[in-house]
Amino acid sequence: MADYSSATDRINYVYSCDLDVNIQLKIGTLEGKRERKSYKALVEDPMLRYSGQYQETCSDLYITCQVFAKGKPLALPVQTSYKPFSTRWNWNEWITLPLKYSDLSRNAQVAFTVWEIYGPRKALAVGGTTVPLFGKHGMFRQGMHDLRVWPDQESDGSEPSKTPGKISNNDDQMTRLGKLTKKHRKGHMVKVDWLDRLTFREIEMINEKEKRESNSMYLMVEFPLVHSDGVEYSIVLFEKGADDTLQVRTQAEIVTVPDPEMLMENLVESKHHKLARSVRSGLSDKDLKPNAATRDQLNLILGYPPTKAMSLEEQDLVWKFRFYLTNQKKALTKFLKCVNWTLPQEAKQALELLYKWQPIDVDDALELLSPQFSNLMVRRYAVSRLQQAEDEDLLLYLLQLVQALKYEDFNEIKRGLDTDKTRQDTVSSTDGSYADSMVSGTVNVISQDGFHPLQSDVPTTKPEESIPVTHDECDLATFLIQRACKNAILANYLYWYLFVECEDQDNVNRDQKVTEMYINVMKRFSQALLKGGGECRKRRSLLAAQQTFVDRLVMLIKVVQREGGNRKKKVEKLQALLADPEVNKINFTTFDPIPMPLDPEVQIKGIVVEKATLFKSALMPSKLTFVTTQSKEYVAMFKYGDDLRQDQLILQIITLMDKLLRKENLDLKLSPYKTLATASKHGFVQLVDAIPVAEILASEGTILNYLRKHSPSEKGPYGISQEVMDTYVKSCAGYCVITYLLGVGDRHLDNLLMSKSGKLLHVDFGYILGRDPKPLPPPMKLCKEMVEAMGGQSSDQYQEFRRLCYTAFLHLRRSANLILNLFSLMVDANVPDIALEPDKTVKKVQDKFRLDLNDEEAVHYMQTLIDESVGALFAVVVEQFHKFAQYWRK
Repeated sequence: MADYSSATDRINYVYSCDLDVNIQLKIGTLEGKRERKSYKALVEDPMLRYSGQYQETCSDLYITCQVFAKGKPLALPVQTSYKPFSTRWNWNEWITLPLKYSDLSRNAQVAFTVWEIYGPRKALAVGGTTVPLFGKHGMFRQGMHDLRVWPDQESDGSEPSKTPGKISNNDDQMTRLGKLTKKHRKGHMVKVDWLDRLTFREIEMINEKEKRESNSMYLMVEFPLVHSDGVEYSIVLFEKGADDTLQVRTQAEIVTVPDPEMLMENLVESKHHKLARSVRSGLSDKDLKPNAATRDQLNLILGYPPTKAMSLEEQDLVWKFRFYLTNQKKALTKFLKCVNWTLPQEAKQALELLYKWQPIDVDDALELLSPQFSNLMVRRYAVSRLQQAEDEDLLLYLLQLVQALKYEDFNEIKRGLDTDKTRQDTVSSTDGSYADSMVSGTVNVISQDGFHPLQSDVPTTKPEESIPVTHDECDLATFLIQRACKNAILANYLYWYLFVECEDQDNVNRDQKVTEMYINVMKRFSQALLKGGGECRKRRSLLAAQQTFVDRLVMLIKVVQREGGNRKKKVEKLQALLADPEVNKINFTTFDPIPMPLDPEVQIKGIVVEKATLFKSALMPSKLTFVTTQSKEYVAMFKYGDDLRQDQLILQIITLMDKLLRKENLDLKLSPYKTLATASKHGFVQLVDAIPVAEILASEGTILNYLRKHSPSEKGPYGISQEVMDTYVKSCAGYCVITYLLGVGDRHLDNLLMSKSGKLLHVDFGYILGRDPKPLPPPMKLCKEMVEAMGGQSSDQYQEFRRLCYTAFLHLRRSANLILNLFSLMVDANVPDIALEPDKTVKKVQDKFRLDLNDEEAVHYMQTLIDESVGALFAVVVEQFHKFAQYWRK
């Protein structure tokens, strides 16, 4: 590869001989009018009346593509897949040619032929067009091209071609506009965003008008760029000479100049950046204000997503105008990324400016807790901003904040533990009447490896009644412990999140210091509860009772799994063990009320033995019905042998997205059920009152029949209650957008559930971030059965579904930084699909948001995704295979 840089632009080239990958082209649209055959031809050939020339709708066409050189084919032709058309011919399909870039010669050209089905095993050539793959300067074509289609002819690959797609005609308006667009794309014209959008919209209208008025047909084809590590490369023709050395074609007009110092530090540039950050010159920056052009550049930098790295020039620009930017809270994170923390004077200036900056939002403070920021004062500033968050919001981020402890100063956390011990040792009390229920009888059975998170080596004497807080700023561990001591729900989830990290023995890549750090935080939490007053000690006792309950339940499930026989015998064994308190050393049928670990707002006091059962799956998770203190039933699944942390993460993000949409007055009737990992191999899952869509189709035939059965209405659409239909449409839209953004895979009709109220929801998130066990999955799960339940693609409900998808996508894009910050804190978590490629996790999510598009372009992009998903034929085939697999499994 060659890299040619200028002061403002960077142009990257790659030689065609170095590209050992297949050529890809995108077939777009076919526009224009087809000339209708004469009636004489129709009389002579009656089959013509079945062709598209005599039909009101668009006929079914397909396109073949083949590469030629010197009039001879270089490979077999490739054709587009079948696609039904209604109002226009739009394939929008990438096809891969059986030929590599390295196999191409200078005179290679690609020939396209449009075919129409014409009788049994026959096809009629609608037209053909041919275009060279390399331009006149030896550059591989890129971008969109409108190729003229010669009617009633097959494409001709000879030299010169009889069906050229490009005809030199400077008087043609489309040609002139095309050349100007090409110059703009290459950066030869000044880019003005608002003017460019107006101009390109006008160019599109002119092109469409020209195509409509022209008697010719035009095929739009897109030639790709090569991407590597986020960098775009243009392809230059490079062939091997007779002496087996690389020779540049004279047409390319490129000279290779070796630069042995290319990867070395540029001493002049380094000196320039040091002078730009000079402490002496910094005093004059206080009153410095940018001009209009610089202000636009600064606004562009501030709009960068968290993952985008700033160039050195951009960093110097932000540093130069740092005083001007102090009144913009969104600029703080960008400014802190510009600081060279190895220079004491520069770091001192940055920290002094930190507290003069307009306070940032809680969402942005999460970014300062990522591993990118190691300065202690910066991280404490981020914690001070988190203190402004309500407990309800803190719960949404708690999973990530526990992971962010990995990036804290471990020595600081250890010093906090030592300090807590010293304070506790100084507490003198002779009151031995205070009974700590977490110590009595439950301490030594919590963990099989000897670690007990709530066991403390401090005395269990009566504590002081308050937790001392000496200052507003503190480290993250102290902050989480302080907030958890004041809120029972926070304390519940903090305990279990910390316990899983302390207990995680399967993560062989983790440093032992990280595990020790989590144990220290857990000990500090235990000591804080112990000395925090009556409510805190009661909370500590309930957490110990929860842990005892879970451990006894795990022991019981292990016995059931070792039981021989079929599922029926295992269920009988499960019920027998639950009913026998002597074997379990705990009475599962009735016990003192404890908060449900999965949902601490619910107090449980027993299990209904006769309703306990096992699911039909490989791991046979247990279905347990708990009795609450309100004499209601709470149904949950307890999974043993499965890591629920991935499901826990995705459902947390879905809950967050639901809240973000509700803030915008958009209630999409989502059902983010609760999931809690109580260890790396077991946990609880809340069960919702819904059944799989596959089961609905098997029993009722269609989703409409199911909804009509449970919510009939004479006035509603299709005989269904209007409210239920609205709920169905909204939930479909919400989950389509959210599962697309999170890259949820393995979507089939067995892990799509539906309730009687019309709520559709997704379960089982074993594949995320684009992973999928099935080949060629659609962008989102939107099968024909779901669309038919809305009344089909022409119904008002389907159009409302599309509108909701666009709206939800736009709203969530505006909160993309928050979601990306949360995922950036999870890169070192032992979540399977994140652990596969942790360095690419945030980028995968960011790519789904398409932050490079404006709102209008984002809507068009979502339209394309929906159309692709509805018309995905391969997904239908995969669904049938899944049905067969499920049948034989049963």
